[in-house]
Amino acid sequence: MGTFNVLRSAHAFLRKPGAAVISISAPQAFIPLPMQAHACAAKAGVDMLTRVLAIEWGADGIRLNSVIPGPIAETEGVSRLMASDYANDAVQRGIRLGRLGTKQDVANLVLFLASPWAGYISGSVIPVDGGWSANSDGGFATALTSSASA
Repeated sequence: MGTFNVLRSAHAFLRKPGAAVISISAPQAFIPLPMQAHACAAKAGVDMLTRVLAIEWGADGIRLNSVIPGPIAETEGVSRLMASDYANDAVQRGIRLGRLGTKQDVANLVLFLASPWAGYISGSVIPVDGGWSANSDGGFATALTSSASA
């Protein structure tokens, strides 16, 4: 509900046309994972809200998109969920580009979406994950279950 309430309140203050709203979601929005029902439901809601508002607010010239970071190095989530070597190895094997992402990788996509270069992109949900989400769950379920049993 937080994203919904913030966006609803912000609409009156957005520049029309020209505003770009970018939500940060999570892979759980489209990858069902054990012990993550709360995150799966919440992030799927953020992504669908992004798509619906892109339809509703498009006539005002407001673009809305959602970014889904995959495994990003030096973040709390990755540190917690990939605490064991087994979990870390499972996720690392699932990343097609062969490395964890960086905060800069995510920032680069956000900067692009906020720029005029992305002026015709709206209603998109875009992973920035080195091909990880294209690889089923990318070893994330293994990481979650091994973290829970640790």
